[in-house]
Amino acid sequence: MRSIVDTYRSRTPRSAAMHERAVRALPGGDTRAVVSHRPYPLTMARAEGPYLWDVDGNRYLDLLGNYTSLVHGNAYPPIIAAAEEALRRGTQWAARNEPAVALAETLCRRVGSVERVRFTNSGSEATLLAVEIARAATGRRKILMARFGYHGSGAIFETGTYGREGPDTLLARYGDADDFAAVLERHGDVIACVILEPVLGAGGVMTPPPGFLQSVANAARGAGSVFVLDEVITLRLGVGGAQAGAGVAPDLTTMAKIIGGGFPVGAVGGSEALMALTRPDGGPVPSSGTFNGNPVTAAAGLVSVEHLTEDRIAAMARATEVLAGRCAAATEDNGLPGAVTTAGSLLNLYLADTPAVGPSRPDAAAIGLLHLACLNHGVFLAPRGMMALSTVLESHHIDEAAAGIAAALGDVAASLHGATASSLAR
Repeated sequence: MRSIVDTYRSRTPRSAAMHERAVRALPGGDTRAVVSHRPYPLTMARAEGPYLWDVDGNRYLDLLGNYTSLVHGNAYPPIIAAAEEALRRGTQWAARNEPAVALAETLCRRVGSVERVRFTNSGSEATLLAVEIARAATGRRKILMARFGYHGSGAIFETGTYGREGPDTLLARYGDADDFAAVLERHGDVIACVILEPVLGAGGVMTPPPGFLQSVANAARGAGSVFVLDEVITLRLGVGGAQAGAGVAPDLTTMAKIIGGGFPVGAVGGSEALMALTRPDGGPVPSSGTFNGNPVTAAAGLVSVEHLTEDRIAAMARATEVLAGRCAAATEDNGLPGAVTTAGSLLNLYLADTPAVGPSRPDAAAIGLLHLACLNHGVFLAPRGMMALSTVLESHHIDEAAAGIAAALGDVAASLHGATASSLAR
């Protein structure tokens, strides 16, 4: 039997050639660490609806949506129409534009804790700006985040993502409100903000126990710290974001992904008092950027947000549960250890009996094989097994996804020559 890697190479020679070309101009061949994988990542040529096509002409069912940002699939016609209309009016100018105002108004209307919005160009920029707002509000320097949480590529966050404290970064266990309270009790006088994800995204689609977010919010405010909720990924989980479902109102909310309609975007929203610290007419937190509030991004993002209705959110969640169940059954059918975590339209597949939080996964080798095997069967997901469904996926697409993943699991089982569960991931 041809190996999974050999099959991948035989299907994608043009991607291999493009990788060799790319490494001569880009460090490691790319500008996004998250898309890199062995033996080389695909080069895509185009995308439409629920599908992607690589430069070799292979078609893939897109179960990732550019890491959750394309909630309506690829080249969603209403978004394309809005972006094209905005492009004809100009790509950017050094003045206000109406689409940015309209998008800000919509976010204020949908997210209950948000009274004012400030745009950036990425989720990382948004979370870094939130920290600076908190520092200005409190006169403090440090942040408290969850161990293995993810808040973007800022150095203050990345140390925590890898499970280490830093000069300005303190950590506590995600889901353990008592641990957060203990850290705040010991260090509260130096903590400017507590920042949390409603669901650990890069950490493995892990949901906290009920009441966790509110308990941490209460402890943060009791210590005089700002409570920041990072909804860059989870805003797709409800019209008012995941915070509405959790019944928590943060002091600041960071957003990105779906609010750009497929274009670069980020935003911080919060109370009028806190957001006033970024006012251009004398606020202590300068916030500017050549493309902040870009009119093309804002026009596309407005459609993306407005078309994300409660009905569509619920439909994606139902489809996710169906796919999760079929993935779990397929791992069992192939004699593999397995677990699936879900949160609304997000899911993560593990080839281990227990999901693992953090970058050092015991099933890393097996999940890497599964990723390549899924690509060989025309299913596109994250190398770590994460998936994010979109509104354009119908029941037959879920069937297609389940069949492809099941076939890939079969290839993994065969490749491992009947290895026991303990040798795979324990």
